[in-house]
Amino acid sequence: MRTVLVPIFLFVSLTCIANSAPVSEADLKKLLAGIRQNRSNQADFQEQRMIRLMKKPIQSSGKVWFQPPNKFRREVKGISPSLTVSDGRQLWIYYPNFKSAERYPLGKGSPLDSTVAAINSSLNLEDIENTFQLTATRTDHGYELALSPRAASMKRVFQKLDLRINDQLRIERTDMLLPNGDRIVTTYSNQTHGPVPASMFEFTPPAGTEVSRPLGQ
Repeated sequence: MRTVLVPIFLFVSLTCIANSAPVSEADLKKLLAGIRQNRSNQADFQEQRMIRLMKKPIQSSGKVWFQPPNKFRREVKGISPSLTVSDGRQLWIYYPNFKSAERYPLGKGSPLDSTVAAINSSLNLEDIENTFQLTATRTDHGYELALSPRAASMKRVFQKLDLRINDQLRIERTDMLLPNGDRIVTTYSNQTHGPVPASMFEFTPPAGTEVSRPLGQ
């Protein structure tokens, strides 16, 4: 399971709290509505994973596409490229350097359901009022949102998720604290809004790819 979480969780970044003021519950509802109306469908990202036992963070970059409520595609560039794709029914992770892929079914109590729900929450803010303890503050350049999961299953995925929202009501940075104390931080840029072809959330392993599946599949 940990090998699955590593490529998935590289969706997060460092949050820096400026001069801030708490947001009332009524204003928070308006803020979330505005963010959902103005959310992006694709963006570039720069990412760091701070591991307690390592002196330097692991860095990566790439591009992400997403479509509410539960479809996303994440491409990591560089010397260790990977591709993570979910169409809401199954999750694929592809490693081109090794010509290998992993396929995981979603739904029906899948262990990955909480992981994918956490990703969708951070990208789309879908239903976060019911799935997280939520607080927000107004800063000089936008908003800071702090999310703590309510469900025990999601608490096993992460302890806390902080979001930085810019003045255009787009998610600019995220910061995720994992149960083991590691942190994954991501900065989003070049965000755009518009239709994403359905094919972006589909994946067919290239010829010669070794596909591994969960036991019993």
